[in-house]
Amino acid sequence: MRNLFSLVIFAALFICTDLIAQDKHFTQYFAVPTLTNPALAGAFQGRYRMGIVRRDQWRQTLETPYVTFAGGVDVRFNTNHKKVVSDAVGVGLSFFNDKVDDSGFRTTQMALAGAYHKALDDSGVHYLTIGGQMAINQRSVNYENLTFEDQYNGTSGYTLPTGEDLPENNFSFFDMALGVNYTFSPSHRTTFYIGGAMHHLLEPNVSFLAANPDTEVAIPTPNKLYRKYTGLFAARFPINDQLFLIPRALIQIQGPHVEINAGSNVRIAMGDYTPFALHVGGWARPVKNADNSFTLDAVVAMVGIEFDNLLFGFSYDLNMGDLSIGGPNRSSFELSVAYLGNFENEEILCPKF
Repeated sequence: MRNLFSLVIFAALFICTDLIAQDKHFTQYFAVPTLTNPALAGAFQGRYRMGIVRRDQWRQTLETPYVTFAGGVDVRFNTNHKKVVSDAVGVGLSFFNDKVDDSGFRTTQMALAGAYHKALDDSGVHYLTIGGQMAINQRSVNYENLTFEDQYNGTSGYTLPTGEDLPENNFSFFDMALGVNYTFSPSHRTTFYIGGAMHHLLEPNVSFLAANPDTEVAIPTPNKLYRKYTGLFAARFPINDQLFLIPRALIQIQGPHVEINAGSNVRIAMGDYTPFALHVGGWARPVKNADNSFTLDAVVAMVGIEFDNLLFGFSYDLNMGDLSIGGPNRSSFELSVAYLGNFENEEILCPKF
């Protein structure tokens, strides 16, 4: 079964003419926000922010589940320290890694983001931001974990050498993204964010064959990354002295595919003078695939524990869509940790955008 799954992965990577490369995916996308929109670099109240998130997908179905990890840090610098309200510059560095252990297929990205936050008034209520990101990506596969028909020795297994003309097992490519964001803060307890981003401006070709033109295998169709268009809305406002509502909506469009994440968290303070708070929430994820039909891909539950400027998050995705290899017990979960440094707002300690 493992050999069969490896062969399917190989075919999808190198042969399939209709395959368009899959982009990274996180339910807790707000843990490393510069991956969603480079304009969010430095979009917070504080000096610096750090976050990591780990996604574990389909552990109940696969012998070795899909594992995705990302981390990032961004820093905010005011351009005029003599003014209470000033323009600011944000700089962020992020890291992303995705791997499928059966085939050794791995994608790694290192990205640098920069953003300029322009104050639109003297009270700091309105900010308009533009940001950009440059990234270096590497893809690799371990051929030693793959087997082919000509390796079968006729009796005991796949022990013979293969005659397949395989390309080099790793390559790198450059990528770019642009983003804008508008922040509206009518009070120090209430903030609204709305923005958009465009990723994969160059629509890079991510085929192993295209990266190794000396191979004798024909390339029927380029395997490119479609440009991805992202729209994001998020808010934070008080219900009363103990409760804050944090709704979010994310829409991503990439080629024929559309994904929407919409829902809300509630922050519950554990007391007037304690640094502890509890976050609970949930949202739904409808998607549109190449067949042009919308389906409910997953429902999500999330819980978080906040202590001072540190937030631990756990989310669980219950997949609802039709996936033939999955069966009825398909799910994914994510763990995240976020920290906000030099945060001075004592009314609400919420280390994320």
